[in-house]
Amino acid sequence: MTYHSHNLAALIGSRICHDLISPIGAVTNGLELLALSGTTDCPEMTLVNDSAANANARIRLFRMAFGLASADQTTGSQEIRDFLKGVYSDGRIVVNWMPTGDLLRRVAQAAVLSILCAEQAIPFGGTLTISESDGQWIITATGDRLKADPALWAALKGYDAPREIAPAHVQFILLPAVLNEIGRHCHYDISPSGARILF
Repeated sequence: MTYHSHNLAALIGSRICHDLISPIGAVTNGLELLALSGTTDCPEMTLVNDSAANANARIRLFRMAFGLASADQTTGSQEIRDFLKGVYSDGRIVVNWMPTGDLLRRVAQAAVLSILCAEQAIPFGGTLTISESDGQWIITATGDRLKADPALWAALKGYDAPREIAPAHVQFILLPAVLNEIGRHCHYDISPSGARILF
């Protein structure tokens, strides 16, 4: 059996997330037990608690974005809303996740990858809004200081990505591949006030 490169990457991503989620969950559970004993009322423990919660949220986001998803697998909108809240808990970026109900996992994966792409356009903070109407998804990034690399964004439409792409930008080459698998295409527009991804 052979695998396309992005499917192999998804298998690797799933394995890494699976192996990390258990110890991170154990740390979180341990911190909850310490809280019950009343030994966490100090700035240091608050920092550890916040860091553990953020790590847990990021692993869940990475598993959704980069993990393996079968064609009929579903996920709940509330789960996505929860881990987005954890990932962006510092308030630098405000996330408005509008969709409700269950979603096909591959569609949810495309939405999360789109969020990671749109986030790159607002490195100094701003707002991410995710909406869905009649099957069309719109992910919008707005901020005071927009910064969008034209070569990366062109990759969303199937143009060749930069030869030396940074790991932080891998979502720009994965999103078109995921959308192609579910029979969709990516469109985007960039203006001085924001960037928008549609599929």
